[in-house]
Amino acid sequence: MFKKLGKNEKIFIAGANGMVGKSIQKKFLEYNLSSKNNFKILAPCRKELNLEDHNEVTNWFKENKPSIVIISAAKVGGIYANKKMPYDFLLRNLKIQNNIIESAFKYSVKRTLFLGSSCIYPKYAEQPISEESLLTGPLESTNEYYALAKISGIKLCESLIKQHSFDAICLMPTNLYGPGDNYNTNNSHVLPAFIRKFSEAKEKQFEKVTCWGTGKPLREFLFVEDLANAVIFALENWHPQEKYSNNSLEKIFWLNVGSGYEISIKDLAFKISKIIGYEGKIIWDKEKPDGTPRKILNTKRINKLGWFSKISIDDGLKITIKDYQKSLLNNSLRL
Repeated sequence: MFKKLGKNEKIFIAGANGMVGKSIQKKFLEYNLSSKNNFKILAPCRKELNLEDHNEVTNWFKENKPSIVIISAAKVGGIYANKKMPYDFLLRNLKIQNNIIESAFKYSVKRTLFLGSSCIYPKYAEQPISEESLLTGPLESTNEYYALAKISGIKLCESLIKQHSFDAICLMPTNLYGPGDNYNTNNSHVLPAFIRKFSEAKEKQFEKVTCWGTGKPLREFLFVEDLANAVIFALENWHPQEKYSNNSLEKIFWLNVGSGYEISIKDLAFKISKIIGYEGKIIWDKEKPDGTPRKILNTKRINKLGWFSKISIDDGLKITIKDYQKSLLNNSLRL
């Protein structure tokens, strides 16, 4: 039986120093003020807690006793990083999520929320992609190992629900972006990579910029603040075990989270270059991989519950680019 969130929850945000974790932490602090709750946020950094170390994680749970756990910690990256480091993307993510989920179960955490990714779905899944598409076809090869780790996390949560009635839910966000993103040349995703690429091209007055692939693939992007709102919304409003307890429907313990808006990679490049003010040529290296041809999520389930994204791609990009430029001046970027 689902237990409602109390006013004095101890909320552990795993990965609180990453883009997603910081946004979730910020939203909870705002939520405390607006709802007069007294949530205590537990946000240890890597020096304080190595999530890949089983003993450290177990001892930390035993000592701190969180009542709510949000797993936003993960090793992430774009096509280049996934191709070069498949072992890291599979094993390190498995270690992180297994350690946290197992400890949450062992120490009777009230609610656990695991954040997955839209890359869990088959490469050629029917569009928009519904939750039922999971494991119905082969994955996109350029992020297969990361996807397998995330699928394992979902199934670990599901197994604990079925065998032990453990309260765990999973959200599958589409491609995320926003303040605090990773702009590293070798392992960033396409959107922050474009922001850095066009910013540097403008500063150095390059006549042209070369981008990977054909530019034809379609992608959906979600501003990270929208996901943070979805996390709080799901913790308070989504109780799949209660909803399906009295009927024979197949239980779904993961929900898609997306904006419902898709854009081609080529149009995204033009949009970002225009906001930044780069006026040179954009060249497409068609020898490089495109990845999945199209990927947009079906969000009917979470929309029916009452959650919708609020921040448009244009507004989100302006906020993100402004944050990038500010961070560059402060020398605080992950480059």
